[in-house]
Amino acid sequence: MSQAQVNNRLLSLDVLRGITIAGMILVNNPGSSSYKYAPLGHVSWHGLTPTDLVFPFFMFIMGISTYISLRKFNFEWSKATFFKILKRTVLIFLIGMGIAWLSLSFRTYRALGSEELGFFERFLGAITNFEKLRILGVLQRLALSYGATAIIAILVKHKHIPYVIVLLLIAYFMLLVLGKGFEFSEQNIISVIDRAILGINHMYVDNGLYFDPEGLLSTVPSIAHVLIGFYAGKMLMQTKDNHERIQHLFIMGAILTFAGFLLSYGCPINKKIWSPTFVLTTCGLAATLLALLVWIIDIKGHKRWSRFFESFGVNPLFIYVTAAIFSVLLGNIFMTYGGEEYSIKKFIYEIGLQPYLSDYFGSFVYAVLFVVVNWLIGNVLYKKQIYIKI
Repeated sequence: MSQAQVNNRLLSLDVLRGITIAGMILVNNPGSSSYKYAPLGHVSWHGLTPTDLVFPFFMFIMGISTYISLRKFNFEWSKATFFKILKRTVLIFLIGMGIAWLSLSFRTYRALGSEELGFFERFLGAITNFEKLRILGVLQRLALSYGATAIIAILVKHKHIPYVIVLLLIAYFMLLVLGKGFEFSEQNIISVIDRAILGINHMYVDNGLYFDPEGLLSTVPSIAHVLIGFYAGKMLMQTKDNHERIQHLFIMGAILTFAGFLLSYGCPINKKIWSPTFVLTTCGLAATLLALLVWIIDIKGHKRWSRFFESFGVNPLFIYVTAAIFSVLLGNIFMTYGGEEYSIKKFIYEIGLQPYLSDYFGSFVYAVLFVVVNWLIGNVLYKKQIYIKI
């Protein structure tokens, strides 16, 4: 944890980063997963909802941030730079696994309650249940995509990065076509590879199918995704005039979005497989939104509305991890009320909100309250100018 001065940078970058973190927390924490408004849920297979945008938007911004951070090292290879990249990659990956382990430990401890075990034996069995630990996840994907992007950025001439992006997306598309990658089935090459390398006990289960939306093979296009953000960062930082920045971002956004939707007739937009058209479309929309925010915030100076999101944007990973830990605790610490057992989350929703606000609105209000609680933590750090970096 360190005290730092505010960097001289585009405020809109922090705001967009904050919007995505707030959005990720909101959609991940409804009062009940059975009662979510349609825009706040992921699409079941092909297609796109607003919820499907928040994670790829964050990855796009991560690409921009990667450019800015590596610029301090002149994008030159050195042991110090390599170990800095490796350290950050490993730490983010392990934090992601740590959250998965915490959740699994709570669930295992509760499941072992039906057996005649002493406290310490039950506790030890819960925290050592590694054979059921999911290996991949959101933070793990961020880690792998960041690490690969950063290594490419210091080894490959930047004028060649667009070719790397195209090569990765075309190669991945060919694998999808040849490996039944657009089918939601166990024959899907993404599921086949994950089952072979990770094993079914370490994978996400989607509607009874072992299919991990943050799988190994689908990390390939996510690397291309972050590289697009990296190249956007290059355009932003090499241009000092905000009007030119907007022009470049709008052109980039229009080309990528149009290309993504046009090509979706042969390559469906699909978040779970992170299809090439999903990469193009979401990067295009992210670039367009960033251009709009640059105009509103950095040019027109309309900043008051954005202060809420700045608190998320300056400490994004810390707040996301904090929210994930809170979510695990609220969902797995139980209490008795009226002769029934409730998790804290279930009690707040079913007893405190649902009877007065209805199923869907009560679930939405719970999610909003959860975001606000995490914002309060982020706002304290923001006001004290404390920036927690990995």
